[in-house]
Amino acid sequence: NQGADEVLRKWDEAGITQLIYDLYEIYHVERLENAFVDIDEILAERELRS
Repeated sequence: NQGADEVLRKWDEAGITQLIYDLYEIYHVERLENAFVDIDEILAERELRS
C-alpha cells in the first residue's frame, strides 16, 4: 500500500494531478473502483510515454 503523499507525488510527476481534479465530477458519481481503474490506466499510459 502507498500513502497519499506517494500517490500524489506520482501523479504530479506524471502531470496528471490536474486532470484527475478536472474529472472529479465524473468520478464523484461513478463507483469508486471505476475511478481507481481509470486513474491507474492514465498513470500507466503517461509512464510508458516517459
